Amino acid sequence: MNNKPLIIVCGLGRTGHKIFSLLKQQGAQVVGVHSHPLNTIEDHIITGDLRAATTLIQAGIADAHTLVLSNSDDALNLAILTQARVLNPHIRIINRLFNTSLGNRLDRTLPNHFTMSVAALSAPVFTFAAMGNRAIGQLRLFQQTWPIHEEYIDAQHPWWGHTLTDLWENRDRMLIYYLPADSSLDLVSAVTQKQPLRQGDRLIIATKPQVQQNRRSLTQRILGLFTRLRQFQQHIRPTLITLLVLAVTIGAATLTYTAANFQVSLVDALYFAVGMITGAGGNESIAEKAPVEIKVFTVVMMLIGTAVVGICYALLNDLILGTRLQQLWKTFPIPQRHHYIICGLGGVGMQIVHQLHANGCSVVVIEQDSDNRFLSSVHALRIPVVQGDASLPETLIKAHIERATALLAVTSNDVTNLEIALTAKGLAPKIPVIVRNQDPQFAPLAQQVFDFEAVLSPAELAAPSFAAAALGGQVFGNGMTANTLWVALATMITSGHPFYGKQVREIAIATDLVPLYLETRQHLATHAPGESDHLASKQRTVHGWDLLEITLGLGDVLYLTIPAAHLEQLWRVSPHSLSSSVLDARVEDRSPFQNVKHR
Repeated sequence: MNNKPLIIVCGLGRTGHKIFSLLKQQGAQVVGVHSHPLNTIEDHIITGDLRAATTLIQAGIADAHTLVLSNSDDALNLAILTQARVLNPHIRIINRLFNTSLGNRLDRTLPNHFTMSVAALSAPVFTFAAMGNRAIGQLRLFQQTWPIHEEYIDAQHPWWGHTLTDLWENRDRMLIYYLPADSSLDLVSAVTQKQPLRQGDRLIIATKPQVQQNRRSLTQRILGLFTRLRQFQQHIRPTLITLLVLAVTIGAATLTYTAANFQVSLVDALYFAVGMITGAGGNESIAEKAPVEIKVFTVVMMLIGTAVVGICYALLNDLILGTRLQQLWKTFPIPQRHHYIICGLGGVGMQIVHQLHANGCSVVVIEQDSDNRFLSSVHALRIPVVQGDASLPETLIKAHIERATALLAVTSNDVTNLEIALTAKGLAPKIPVIVRNQDPQFAPLAQQVFDFEAVLSPAELAAPSFAAAALGGQVFGNGMTANTLWVALATMITSGHPFYGKQVREIAIATDLVPLYLETRQHLATHAPGESDHLASKQRTVHGWDLLEITLGLGDVLYLTIPAAHLEQLWRVSPHSLSSSVLDARVEDRSPFQNVKHR
């Protein structure tokens, strides 16, 4: 009889059905709930109103351990959450929410509530693809998102014949999983036995990302200012012309008064001309003692000056107090080369912007909607935005596509993304293009036919993380290899934990997990000359060979990767005490991993 916790997946749309299938594939006891019958014939699927108590009771909510809310509608997910907590107050809830701030508040308010995001989980893979990494997953490690990729060992591979021991100590790579071609040896056993890599072996590896330095010099900033001024010259030109006309008017009046009366100094004439034209007045005796012709000239100058000054004041007011100056400082120069073009500023697009910007890359955004809610965030990052239709050649040319590093078409419309990608290839045939497509079956075909760098489905990329989180704990990374879902998580050692008092090497070999590192406060023996040994408590992080030899004690936090099908070994003592053995909020505060809360 299957004694794994019961998991309910509510909402079997594209993302939800993928989560449901992955959980079944990993041997979990899972029930799906959907509002209408599906086209496929599958077991353990309940049809009915997702918010109704009768539907949830039929799905087994009273005895369920975890509820996954995978609908794209926040209001629907909140309604299901409320009903589920009434029927089962202690159920773990994995909630897909669009509203970031609401998700954060729910996580802080409700116990065992975890907000997850399709956009935030899939965006790093889009980013890695644009930067040239063929990532199959991600790992949030030491305040950075590490791309995870698979190395297939053949006779031409540079690691062929090398031992896994040689790779174990490298801090720029994390060995995640090992799939030998001709044995069932686990990674830790292979490392300790100095197993050489053979043809057909596969290694799952996380690689430390390289952050690019993208600091602008003073010269570049000055050039950027001039570029912004050129871009807004159509708004600035009328103001400059009006100011020039005003200056010419004042100059003409000054010279006329000086020529008409040689006893009037140039300064006095200028003083009178400015006062007369602006209406401020001053030194009127110059005009009163002048001939009739000068008086008529003064009247004409007053009328012309009133019109010019009025127009000038209006233009300056619009430029300074209106939106013109604000737009001027919010407009940033478009890089000439080596930049990434992101077409579509939705949830996925904004996350990609953050990822690339954090890696020091130059970014240009193309967005058609001038009221897009993410524009202010992009402006805060000082990233240039081209407003227009990215499927039009002139828009891409304005973004300097011919010298860009890569283009990402990530709007919410699959047809639009395809059109943008094809237009980009027509303008710059060699540019890498990464395309967002909701249909995972269409993605590999489009990639092959159109020669795109990658065609990725956010639902396909995010579903393994939801499935891994449903199986237990705070998940900090995941991946799929050979139909095996593995997850990265942290577990706190308690007195009832199945790993308590055991050596990490023994645990790893017995459970097929891979230890990444350990946070511990175990006592360390110190010795000073002439003094007796004493014990000192100190927080430390243990890696490499030392990690394999350490014995786990109370309060230790072990960071590890493990196949999702083996996760039940973390709660063998009591399925309902899972939350006590997995990383809690106190550990999360000092963890180098960070959960992503944005959709």
